[in-house]
Amino acid sequence: MKLKISFLITMLAIFFMAKTDVQAQVETNSNTDFNELSETFLQRIINDQDTQEIQDFLGNTTIEALDRALDTNEKRLAFWLNIYNAYIQVILQKNPELYDDRGSFFKLEQIKIAGEMVSFAKIEHGLIRKSQWEYGLGYIRKWFPNKFERKLRVDKPVFNVHFALNCGAKDCPPVAIYKWQRLQEQLQIGTKRHLEKTSEYNSETNVVKVTSLFSWFRGDFGGKGGIKKILKANKIIPTTKGIEIEYSNYDWTLYLDNFIEL
Repeated sequence: MKLKISFLITMLAIFFMAKTDVQAQVETNSNTDFNELSETFLQRIINDQDTQEIQDFLGNTTIEALDRALDTNEKRLAFWLNIYNAYIQVILQKNPELYDDRGSFFKLEQIKIAGEMVSFAKIEHGLIRKSQWEYGLGYIRKWFPNKFERKLRVDKPVFNVHFALNCGAKDCPPVAIYKWQRLQEQLQIGTKRHLEKTSEYNSETNVVKVTSLFSWFRGDFGGKGGIKKILKANKIIPTTKGIEIEYSNYDWTLYLDNFIEL
C-alpha cells in the first residue's frame, strides 16, 4: 500500500512539474518581443554566430503568441521581412545546392514557425503580400488561406516589400535589419537605393529599363501607371508622360552575405 501511495505522489509531482514548465513556456512566449528576436536573428547571421536557439524558439512558439505580439501592420511586416531574409541566408549557406531548382526551393515547406512547416512562398505571398496568388501578377488573391496565414498575415501590404525581400540571387535587394518603429523610412530609403541601382533611363528615346520585379508583381505597384509614378517619385524619370518601360533580365546567380544598413 505504501509503495502505491509513493508511486502516486511521484506521478503527481511529475505532472505538476510538467504543467509548470508548460505554463512558463507559454508565459515566456506571451512576453517575447518577436520583432526584437527577428532583429537578433539577422544580427547573429551577420556576425557569423549560431542561430539554432532562435530557430528552435520560433518553431516552438504558438500562433496565438505571435498574433498577440505582432499587433500592428508595421510589426508584422518588419517581423516577416526579417524572418524571410534570415532563413534565406541560413538555409542556402548550409545547402546551396537547393538553389539549383529554385521552383522547388521556394515552395518547399522547410521553415518551422509556431509548430507549422512553411515555405518561402507562404511567407512572401501569403503573409507579406496578404494571401496573393503567386502567379496572379498582384491582381488575384487566394480564396482559401489556412488558419496560420489568416491569423499572421499583414493587414495592409505595401509595394516597397519587393525592394526589401532578399531571395538569395545577385539581383535581389540587399538584406537590412528592419525595425518596425522605422519601417516606412527604411523601406523608402531601400526602395530608392535599389531603383537607382537597377534602373536606366534614356532621355533621348524616353525608355526606362527597370527590374523585372515590376513585371512579376505589377498589380502590387498599381500597373504601368503606378510603376511610372513610383519611378518619378524616386527621381528615376522626370515625368510619367510618354515614357516606355522595358524590363531587365534577372540575374539569378546565388549571392549571399549581401547586407546593408538602412
